[in-house]
Amino acid sequence: MTIAVYPGSFDPITFGHLDIIERAATIFDRVIVAVCLNPGKKPLFTMEERMEMIVRESSQLANVEVGCFRGLLTEFVRRKNAGVIVRGLRAITDFENEFQMALMNRKLNSEIETVFLVAQPNYSYLSSSIVKEIASLGGNVSGLVSEQVSQHLQGKYATTGE
Repeated sequence: MTIAVYPGSFDPITFGHLDIIERAATIFDRVIVAVCLNPGKKPLFTMEERMEMIVRESSQLANVEVGCFRGLLTEFVRRKNAGVIVRGLRAITDFENEFQMALMNRKLNSEIETVFLVAQPNYSYLSSSIVKEIASLGGNVSGLVSEQVSQHLQGKYATTGE
């Protein structure tokens, strides 16, 4: 059984993320979507909210589960008995950073492979940061995130006043 981990902040989960999750689910026996707790970032959504959104958005995929981690990704992958890290690539600018991280992860644990899935062209510009910026300014994010995620964004920005 091949287990893959798809890590990220998912703040919030976008249609681009979902595309990678769905495609990974057809390649691997089990996919763990892992929400990273990065102390250097101040997410809009709590870890619990992000995990709930991912669970809801990927509920039709029987071989996908959601987890979270703090610390080294390679340690989380090892604890989950996974052998693959899945990363999405949107543009050439993503590649340089992702390539560097893949090499470092390989140095930390040579038994873990990194697999890159190239974004569909209609998602190549999409990021959680762009979605949050649009939503914070009252813009329409339909076509970028699900209706439920859009409602969560509207709720957050209505209460934070940002």
